[in-house]
Amino acid sequence: MAHETIALAMFASMMLMLMTGQRVFAAIGAVAAIAAILLWGTGGSDIPFSAAMKVMKWYPMLTLPMFIFMGYVLSESRIADDLYRMFHVWMGPINGGLAIGTIGLMVLISAMNGLSVAGMAIGATIALPELLRRGYDKQMVTGVVQAGSSLGILVPPSVVLVLYAMIARQPVGQLWLAGVVPGLMMAAMFILYIAIRCRLQPHLGPALPQAEREVSMPEKLRLLRAGLLPLAIFFTMMIPFVKGWTSLVESSAIGAMTAFTAAVLKGRMTRKVFEVSVRQTLAISCMFMWIVLAALGFGAVFDGLGAVNAIDQLFTEQLGLNPWLVLIMMQLSFLLLGTFLDDTAMLVIVAPLYVPLVKTLGFDLIWYGVLYTITTQIAYMTPPFGYNLFLMRAMAPPEIGIKDIYTSIIPFVLVMILALSLIMVFPDIAMWLPNYVYGK
Repeated sequence: MAHETIALAMFASMMLMLMTGQRVFAAIGAVAAIAAILLWGTGGSDIPFSAAMKVMKWYPMLTLPMFIFMGYVLSESRIADDLYRMFHVWMGPINGGLAIGTIGLMVLISAMNGLSVAGMAIGATIALPELLRRGYDKQMVTGVVQAGSSLGILVPPSVVLVLYAMIARQPVGQLWLAGVVPGLMMAAMFILYIAIRCRLQPHLGPALPQAEREVSMPEKLRLLRAGLLPLAIFFTMMIPFVKGWTSLVESSAIGAMTAFTAAVLKGRMTRKVFEVSVRQTLAISCMFMWIVLAALGFGAVFDGLGAVNAIDQLFTEQLGLNPWLVLIMMQLSFLLLGTFLDDTAMLVIVAPLYVPLVKTLGFDLIWYGVLYTITTQIAYMTPPFGYNLFLMRAMAPPEIGIKDIYTSIIPFVLVMILALSLIMVFPDIAMWLPNYVYGK
């Protein structure tokens, strides 16, 4: 049987299992193990077993529970509330100021947690009701929360980029640095859009009433100090790593301990906060470990087949496609997968094929990691079945309907497509910072 046929059969089997409601790691891992045994006999069972041993010996895996614990400690201890209060006071006097402040909140939440779902939850529960109460247009604010949450898997310490680094065998530090400028650029583009739109249509984002603007400067400075605490924790963790003073794992431990200490000093580390943070950390860390294990097993079978080279020859030699056209087709496939899968599922399903293919086509895997994260977030927010759309529907108040949610995201998706196009045309947007720090 031809390699292409075997590869197609494996993907078809995996998708069929996913459609039956099986867990992602179970579907991927089972197809990998069964294919290995059918192709190479009982000795094929060594392939998934070897993948499991790689996960157990993968020292950087320790960063996942550290960063996840840090994020949950900061969010469960309500430090995010201080952030929003800070933006409320400092940005409220201008049209669209609270929406702009919400984007700033999301950037800092991303630096705290690294998961887009966390940003969505905090934005929907803290920012959304407040924006609606202040007379903001419901479609505008719904789009702001969804767009802001998309920064969660791009701005360091992105947990998804850690997962991508493990599967693609790329340095986590370089991937994080590659995500900084694109993440901040997208945030700036969102802010620019909101500012222009609310200036032209002030009723979409009215400024705070004069009475609420009258906050003393000492109070403003106090809120600024409280709101910048997560940023201080982020720099405490990242500066030693970027300077080479600590390893990635050591920096993640510094971040977790600093967040825990801050919550204790602020008197917010209760038994309930600690228990919820530990339970959620354990649950999400185990999920990621199973997904990595399944992806590595699936990738090992693909490597053994030589399917990647066969598919590369099919696209570039037999069909005569340009490498850039192949890359664009790959990005479009993410948009399709994003209608029913989350970012980690998309990654582990296509990583065994796409990551080696990107390398074979001559593209940089660090740069491609940034493209992947942006494209999956666009897929999340693209109707009719975007993952984020249904999350927002579940969290939004009753007055926001599904039509509002679908309509709200259109301008922000267009902004993200523009940002993605800029990074594809000008790769240095993503690569400048890692090249500068690592002296390339």
